[in-house]
Amino acid sequence: MSEELEQILLQLTQPDNAAIQQATAQLKQACKDPAVIPALCAVISSSQNPLIRQTATVTLRLKVKKHWKKINPNDRERFLKAVVLQAFMQETDHTVQHALSQLCAVMVKHETPDRWPALLQLLNQATKSTNPHDRQVGLLLLNKVIESNPESFQPHYFQLLQLLSTVLHDHNNPIALYYCILTLTEITAFIGTEEMKQMRSIIPDLIVALKHLIKANEQQATEAMEVFIELMEIEVSVIVPHVAGIVHFCLEVASDTTLSDSLRVKALSCITFLIKLRSKSVLKLKLLTPILKALFPILTAAPPPGEHDPEDEEDGDSDDATDNANPKHCAAQVIDTMALHMPPEKLFHHLTPLTQACLSSEDPYQKKGGLMCLAVLAEGCADHIRTNMLSSVLQTVCRSLSDSSQVVRSAALFALGQFSEHLQPEVSKYCSELMPLLLGYLSSLNEAKVGHVTRAFYALENFMENLGADIEPYLPTLMETMLSALGNTNKLKIKELAVSAIGAIANAAKESLVPYFPPIIESLKGFLIATTEEMRSLQTQSLDTLSVLARTIGKDVFSPLAAECIQLGMNLTDNIDDPDLRRCTYSLYSSVATICPESLTPHLTAITTVMLLALKSTEGITAHLEEDKNFVLLDDNDDDDTDKGAEHLLEDEPEIDILESAGFSVENAYMDEKEDACDALGEIAFSTGAAFQPFLESSFQQVYEMRDFPHEDVRRAALGAMGQFCRAQHKVWTENPSEANHQALLKLLDVVIPCFLEMVRKDSERHVVMGVLESMNSIIKSCKEEVFKNPSYLREICSVIREVLTKKTPCQGGDLDDTDDEDQQAEFDAMLQEFAGEGIPLLASSVPADQFAPFLNDLLPLIMSKTVIAIATFSAGTFQILQALVNAPGGRGLAGRLSNRLLPVLVAGVKDSDAEVRNNSVFGLGCLAEAAGPIVSSRDYPTMLSVFSNLLAKESDQRVIDNLCAALCRMIMSNIDAVPLKQVVPALVKHLPLKEDMEENKTVFKCLVMLYKHSPDMVQCKLLTPKTQSMLVALIRQFAQNHSADFQAAVGSLPAEQQAKLCAAVSAS
Repeated sequence: MSEELEQILLQLTQPDNAAIQQATAQLKQACKDPAVIPALCAVISSSQNPLIRQTATVTLRLKVKKHWKKINPNDRERFLKAVVLQAFMQETDHTVQHALSQLCAVMVKHETPDRWPALLQLLNQATKSTNPHDRQVGLLLLNKVIESNPESFQPHYFQLLQLLSTVLHDHNNPIALYYCILTLTEITAFIGTEEMKQMRSIIPDLIVALKHLIKANEQQATEAMEVFIELMEIEVSVIVPHVAGIVHFCLEVASDTTLSDSLRVKALSCITFLIKLRSKSVLKLKLLTPILKALFPILTAAPPPGEHDPEDEEDGDSDDATDNANPKHCAAQVIDTMALHMPPEKLFHHLTPLTQACLSSEDPYQKKGGLMCLAVLAEGCADHIRTNMLSSVLQTVCRSLSDSSQVVRSAALFALGQFSEHLQPEVSKYCSELMPLLLGYLSSLNEAKVGHVTRAFYALENFMENLGADIEPYLPTLMETMLSALGNTNKLKIKELAVSAIGAIANAAKESLVPYFPPIIESLKGFLIATTEEMRSLQTQSLDTLSVLARTIGKDVFSPLAAECIQLGMNLTDNIDDPDLRRCTYSLYSSVATICPESLTPHLTAITTVMLLALKSTEGITAHLEEDKNFVLLDDNDDDDTDKGAEHLLEDEPEIDILESAGFSVENAYMDEKEDACDALGEIAFSTGAAFQPFLESSFQQVYEMRDFPHEDVRRAALGAMGQFCRAQHKVWTENPSEANHQALLKLLDVVIPCFLEMVRKDSERHVVMGVLESMNSIIKSCKEEVFKNPSYLREICSVIREVLTKKTPCQGGDLDDTDDEDQQAEFDAMLQEFAGEGIPLLASSVPADQFAPFLNDLLPLIMSKTVIAIATFSAGTFQILQALVNAPGGRGLAGRLSNRLLPVLVAGVKDSDAEVRNNSVFGLGCLAEAAGPIVSSRDYPTMLSVFSNLLAKESDQRVIDNLCAALCRMIMSNIDAVPLKQVVPALVKHLPLKEDMEENKTVFKCLVMLYKHSPDMVQCKLLTPKTQSMLVALIRQFAQNHSADFQAAVGSLPAEQQAKLCAAVSAS
């Protein structure tokens, strides 16, 4: 049979399609004969044609992979095991050797090394051979079999590491070095404690070996450097003693402009990863300065003469998909990672001189580098920039917008867009300066320069989106510009930018955009029904903007279009196979559901089916499996359909989960689709309520499967949707309180709460854990005591909160041994702890105070230790606990017991130099008075009033003054008899109305109504001067106008005579 088989394989190599098709059919038929195994082995051993030997090897591998248990045991031993190893060592062609090593790798999945002693013997002999070629092929085989089944080799790791350590010194044999390092990478995830010591000692030799490999083969060196990423990710302790050496090596590679971009990017990626995991080690070892000094020449490098950086090309495509292949962008990414993972005070201390030098240079690429640096700092160091330098950096950026170089202007637009996105709300206060500047800049541009116009729209859009009512003076100009672009330009990219900008305008303007709604919709309709591929991007953006309009323009205006929008989305997904377009329809459905859920109800079956298919789909996912890409002779459908006794093709080998394979990549569009599908399912479930019940279980099951999805954004979205499902079921139960609905809620909670606790304790991504904590908080806020029907959940949730506050979770665990500088941490690290702290007041309002008291006593010191730092949310979190105790059963007594511990901290905070700390401390004292009531008043009111009096005499921050007024009101309402009204009320009224913190207007108004009821003469005229009295009447008139429902409710609680007097005072002109 072997001769016949060789002829078939020879035909497959001919450049003749008809011959190939005929040979393919013959080969498929031959493979059904059990004798094909020995025949293929014979061809591999004896054929003189290396292409036939390779094809035979691949055929045999696919046969073995799919039908291992069907192969005769005698054939396995006599032919497969023996012949393959012999052929491997005799083979002289590298491609055939590679194919044979892959065949051995498939066999090792089934036959452990201990059951194949000949394999171990061959590996031992070949890798230790004095012949360099034998060592190379031995290490190739070793790499492939270990890659296939690393755990089965664990008993041999000690000897294996000794061998690999020796090979690392074989500097004249780069192929051996390459396979040696790849093998080290494969076993890293499985090494034990003893092997860790060996691995740690290997690192210096590994660095030297990589230097030699770089000289020989940069592409292989790039791949081999993945070993550092793997070591950092799996066993970071191995590299700790060698952090400085690894950093200096990576900087050396990254700075060498003679090396390939991909190799330099890999080196920078290693540094990025190291900073993410070991930022404090980088700081302790004083590596920040050398890293920055190496990064800035890369960041500010000018492109070759006659060329541009990719983002400065005028091709109209400003996507950042290729950023990671560019050393300049990767250098910026390193700084971005520093901002996210290092204390801003320390980072800016080292960074500011370098940035200032760039910005003061005359070289446009130096200026661009400085602006790019400022831009990437905005997200991670937002609080630091807002508090210390916002005005100066905005001035720098605005000056750069008038620079003679478009390269500089473009970078300035990018920086302004980043500031607008991350430095809210403070950056919006510069609206009157920035909006005219941006509008003027946009109107001066040549639309032929699409790339630059894109940057200008990016800056304008990000800035507009958060303006709120401040956008109204600019609406006529903005809408004239955007509608003109939609109607007049021929460039689709410009139309797309204008459509996107209209979405941003809608987010800010909301109902104020109603006059422009008809022409907007008229323009969008033309784009939405487009059928050509070139219109797809504009069509997708139009869907996105339509979703924004649904949420913002007002229910009355948009509802008439709701049913048409749903039908449009369904028609599009039925006719166009595009993940970006589908995900925009999901957003459209969820937007419409928030204003007109009944329009969605008839279509929920079709809509949920499409979204669940998107979650299940592996489309767009590419597994990096060791397969010959062009070899398709034996696909997974080549089972013997005529053999009725044949079992499923993979009956003895479960189908590989593509997401659990050694490596895979997901196209961004498909990943975004999964994320948006999760978000939409959660929101639609909540908005449609009972109508979603038939789809809740299937939706939950599929979303639950995504909780371990490899990409963090999908994980976070799935976990968020699970929280929404719980809230949706709680809403259904409260509207229809049946036992079945109650049990369904408890069943959901019994899956979701343990899942959330597990994710906080195991997920390594900070923003995933933030999302989990946020979702858990929203569940507790909505479901309250229902969450705690399981008595263990209170203890477990408090335990998880404590773990986050004490930095014990994996996503905080990069620097477990670094405990100094507690008051200096990355802003996102603080934000994570804030999310945890926000759960405490929610717990306080959901369980009886005496049940919560022991947990609060445990957590309170952790919160109070944060209060003295200028971190607003921690201060506010403490006071939210007090507010929660106001209405909690037994809460007043618990608040009173806590007051001894809280009062000194809060009084100290009132005297702090930071306005935010003062503000929150004043707020906290008011909350303490409100929560503890008489328990605190007799003892502490004089102290609090004295502190407030001193502060009021010198305070200049209006927000602090507003909160001080609200705190006085809380003290009065809590125990009016303990407050000297004759002194306090005039001082209070003197500072009304509130100027900034309008949230506290209700507190003030409630207090004034109470005062009028308790001491009407005081609020009328006897104790107040005419001027103060007129101010008070004006204030109440303002309340009556702006909060008429609350005003009427409050007035209704007064006696008839006082009602009449108050109404008369308010209505008087």
